Amino acid sequence: MANTGLGTALRHWRDRVTPQAAGLPAGGRRRAAGLRREELAQLAGISADYVVRLEQGRATTPSAQVVEALARALRLTADERTHLFRLACLAPPGPGTVPRHITPGVHRMLDRLSGTPVAVFDAAWNQLLANPLHTALMGEWHGKDVNGVRRQFLNPNTRVRDTPESRDALHAALVADLRRTAGRYPGDGDLRSLIADLRRSSPRFAALWAAGAVARHEAARKTIVHPDVGPLTLDCDVLGVAGSDLRMMVYTAEPGTEDADRLALLGVIGTQSLAEHG
Repeated sequence: MANTGLGTALRHWRDRVTPQAAGLPAGGRRRAAGLRREELAQLAGISADYVVRLEQGRATTPSAQVVEALARALRLTADERTHLFRLACLAPPGPGTVPRHITPGVHRMLDRLSGTPVAVFDAAWNQLLANPLHTALMGEWHGKDVNGVRRQFLNPNTRVRDTPESRDALHAALVADLRRTAGRYPGDGDLRSLIADLRRSSPRFAALWAAGAVARHEAARKTIVHPDVGPLTLDCDVLGVAGSDLRMMVYTAEPGTEDADRLALLGVIGTQSLAEHG
């Protein structure tokens, strides 16, 4: 039987989110103020055809990952997100799992920090959301590489230029932070799988994990080599979101420096390039 309740809810929530609120260009004449299906699909990382099938009730069993991505893209409140899971015949994530819901307030903060590279991560270092300037600075990640710890240990081809000392310090901090998260959310199966995969695939991670350190990663100074504007040395602060265990990673440059000038230039050419290819 078609899941018309799910489709109706998705259409209603899609209609109330403007492209500007979602960080997308308005794009000429529109029949409605809300998101187009193609735009919702882009924001959620799924196909437009799948959005159509969900709204028409022809797709009835979306995965928890798809529902979570739709809830973020539609900027749902906690209660609305829970309702969306139930409409999809899925149990909402329980208290023993890593929180991945981005509140409307966090969405608004990213909207207002358009001139600062900002990304939102969960406590397991999965990137949930990034503003256009962060994507222009750091590049865009897909699949398993949205997890920052996995990237550090298994796919180190990033724009960050590390010294051996800074890399070792970051690795130790991330593993200690991940161990802290594992202690807080013992029921999270995805987190357990991530840790098991890293221990199996990376001897360096396995050694650091065996050391047993527990800490919270909060700040670093990074040099990022950008293909268009050159190297930028930036302060990277990790700010906790009270009550949710989300982390906002914020990059800033010292005022009056060449790094600040290059970041300002990236704010012009980098985000324009993203809009042209979006």
